[in-house]
Amino acid sequence: MFGFLLRLARSVLDGVLSKMTQQFNVVQNEALNPVKMIVEGVVGGVWIGKGADAFVDELSSIAIPGIGQVGEQINTLTKNLNFARDVIDRADEEADRIVRSRLFDAFEFYTGS
Repeated sequence: MFGFLLRLARSVLDGVLSKMTQQFNVVQNEALNPVKMIVEGVVGGVWIGKGADAFVDELSSIAIPGIGQVGEQINTLTKNLNFARDVIDRADEEADRIVRSRLFDAFEFYTGS
């Protein structure tokens, strides 16, 4: 029963990790990359003047780092979830080892030991 619960927890965790990877890709592709392209366009001369400079400064100093922080938080959470998955795997292996050793001990009297 314990092994089943650990495998279930690992399966749920794998699903969460998959979703986290998808969310990181969304942050990169739908938020960060378009903002960088806007900055490149303005810097490239699409819009000139003090307003353009202020706009680029705001995007470069606030928006882009903020989006980057979201990506970093997703990466940190993913690393932590991977660590949790490793703990689950080790616990499952240890529980299996203990059960197997106890079963062997329980039936040792059949071998005449």
